[in-house]
Amino acid sequence: MVIVALTGGIGSGKSTVARMFQDEGAYVIDFDFLARVVVEPDKPAWRDIIDYFGPEILSPDRTLNRSALAEIVFSDDESRKALEGLTHPRIFEESDALIEAIKRKDPSSVVIIDLPLLFELSLNKKFDKIILAYVPRAVQLKRIVERDGLAKEEVEKRLNAQIPIEEKRSFSDYIIHNEGGLNDTRNQVRKVIHELEDLARKEGGDSKCC
Repeated sequence: MVIVALTGGIGSGKSTVARMFQDEGAYVIDFDFLARVVVEPDKPAWRDIIDYFGPEILSPDRTLNRSALAEIVFSDDESRKALEGLTHPRIFEESDALIEAIKRKDPSSVVIIDLPLLFELSLNKKFDKIILAYVPRAVQLKRIVERDGLAKEEVEKRLNAQIPIEEKRSFSDYIIHNEGGLNDTRNQVRKVIHELEDLARKEGGDSKCC
């Protein structure tokens, strides 16, 4: 088994790249999805978040008001770190269980962990390889403004909360340039997945992740 981290930055098209890897036969574990699962109403992380931030960050249906929470944590490092401390251990528990299930089913598989904050959390050494979905910062900014309807200043605030994407390039084993067309991106994904599948088949290629 080879366990690979897929990371990027907001607006880099990482989710599109993850779907392409899944289409090519890789198992994909989406940390953003798990992050939503662990904060469903009445789950332990949900209760901890309400205790810390107060009931004001709840929507009428008792789910977290993600926009209100994002406005808080992207404006205050202490609040952001507190939220990470409340949610990340639960997310990793869910991820580890999924990895173990995949390992039992398909021990020579390629598992892609879609992990936005890989470098910010200093988790890069946990994985066998690292893939970066890359676009220049100016493209990130333009995409997020158009996609989410946010003001440029708000997007800049969110970008500044992450390690610059140019800096992430030097720490990555593979870079998927995602500023072009979908066919170009898919061709890059296919080249990378073939190399990872070869690595997974090699004797002694056990993952250092789990």
